[in-house]
Amino acid sequence: MIVKGDKINDRYQIIKTIGEGGMANVYLAKDTILDRNVAVKVLRGDLADDEKFVRRFQREALSASKLNHPNIVEMYDVGEDNGRYYIVMEYVQGKTLKSLVKKRGALTLPEVIDIMTQLTSAIMCAHDSYIIHRDIKPQNVMILDDGRVKIMDFGIAMALNSNELTQTNSVMGSVHYLPPEQANGSGSTIKSDIYSLGILMYELLVGKVPFKGDNAVEIAIKQMKEPIPSICRQNPDIPQSVENIVLRACAKNPKNRYDSVREMYDDIKSCLTEDNLNQKKLVYKYPEHELEETKEMPNLSRLDRKHEEVSEVAKQKNKSKKDMALWITGGIFAALVALICLFIIIYPKLVSVPDVTIPDVSNLTVVEAEAELKKLGLSVASDVEEKENDEIEPGKVIGTNPQVGRTVKEGTEITIIVAKESGNVTIENYQGQDYKTVEANLTNAGLNVITEPRKIAKEEQDRYKEENVVDQSAKEGDVLEPGDTIIIYYAVFTVEYPDFVAENYTVDMVQEFCDENNVTLNIQYETNDSYPEGTIIKQNRTGEVISGSTLTITVTQQTVVEEIPEQFEGIE
Repeated sequence: MIVKGDKINDRYQIIKTIGEGGMANVYLAKDTILDRNVAVKVLRGDLADDEKFVRRFQREALSASKLNHPNIVEMYDVGEDNGRYYIVMEYVQGKTLKSLVKKRGALTLPEVIDIMTQLTSAIMCAHDSYIIHRDIKPQNVMILDDGRVKIMDFGIAMALNSNELTQTNSVMGSVHYLPPEQANGSGSTIKSDIYSLGILMYELLVGKVPFKGDNAVEIAIKQMKEPIPSICRQNPDIPQSVENIVLRACAKNPKNRYDSVREMYDDIKSCLTEDNLNQKKLVYKYPEHELEETKEMPNLSRLDRKHEEVSEVAKQKNKSKKDMALWITGGIFAALVALICLFIIIYPKLVSVPDVTIPDVSNLTVVEAEAELKKLGLSVASDVEEKENDEIEPGKVIGTNPQVGRTVKEGTEITIIVAKESGNVTIENYQGQDYKTVEANLTNAGLNVITEPRKIAKEEQDRYKEENVVDQSAKEGDVLEPGDTIIIYYAVFTVEYPDFVAENYTVDMVQEFCDENNVTLNIQYETNDSYPEGTIIKQNRTGEVISGSTLTITVTQQTVVEEIPEQFEGIE
């Protein structure tokens, strides 16, 4: 188990867990060599035990690490440390596109065009390098605060066997975007990525995926058989030119899809131009499904003619048999009725779905909770729900939907609810700490910090250090929300200036006073023959002032009398 403070490969120091999934756990870590934050993704134990998968993962991850595009999360390193296989990636602060859609539903048309333009540009770069992603879905797309998107998980997506529909946590999230050819086991091409991009664009426009089902296989069958629902019918404000992009990308028959992502990119860039807004609905050039072979029906006319040739003699011979046939038929009918009644009574009991009581999985990790629920025959939703909670460690489970203790049917889908940090700040006792450090830390935590000096008289200065916190408006243990205000009071030492003029201080005496009290001395000179040279005749301030201030005094100097050269003496 990896915990805070552990080092991967004696280089990447774990800071905290930032994600758990069916394929890997993701950690925020510090690259101690390059002094930067990175995301470290460590493969799940059962995948790490699959030697064939590991070899493919390393090969594909190294290939993906060569991609360089502003909309692709950069991969820095791939390796193994004590049996733990990991990849090191650029740390992106943002949210997944999936969480954005869950929060807001359908996005605005300009937002969708912007996001899809960036994504198709990124996939173009990958395809130009002969790399197919194979698992494009909004869970693998990060969106930053400035609107930039970054697609990730190239290495893992390429290494996974896309034909397996057994890993619920990963596949239930992926099968909603799974191309028909992958669903039926036919392998992936660049057109497979185009299909997934089309499904993703549909979700951004409508706010939900086009095909749903109780399990991965049911959804995969719909991907192969059912036409994609009309976007314009659900939202008439969306132009037909936009729906046509989704229809062409999501064609069941790859022949009807875009030949390259670049074509899709070009259509997205131009779909809202005046020339394209009045497009007619796309009609596929090729059939979407192969027609089933038509079986030849038997020639019934020959049977009719044969029936007409039955002789009267044969009819008479069969007459005696009819009565027996009636008895046999009656017996068979009675037996069938009995069987049907038995079926009606017994069959529901045989096929009835057993009840399951939802267990308490709080304080477990998502992976542990999912395992507990599956052991009871329950289905687990591919996406977790996040709620703020200060009592349970972020990332751990706080509950389920439906709730613990509820009785449901086996196979019911359960949504796991996970704790996330509330963002609230628990105030500490900051007295004695440097106020600038405290101010920076609290500001970074989202608080509005006001700093105010508090004068400390000379007789109390031995109890404090200058610029250290002496008081605070919020006390230790108080919980403040982001945006709340806290006032930090810090110590400033004061100095009592004597009246240097009245008390006949010399310049040396004033300098000594300034040195003792952290005061900067500034001397100005004034020609004045009324006082002895070097007499202090002015000072800029008296009384209490803050340590570190500047004191200005004015000191006299005598008028300089220039001597007249001998050759000019006596000349008036």
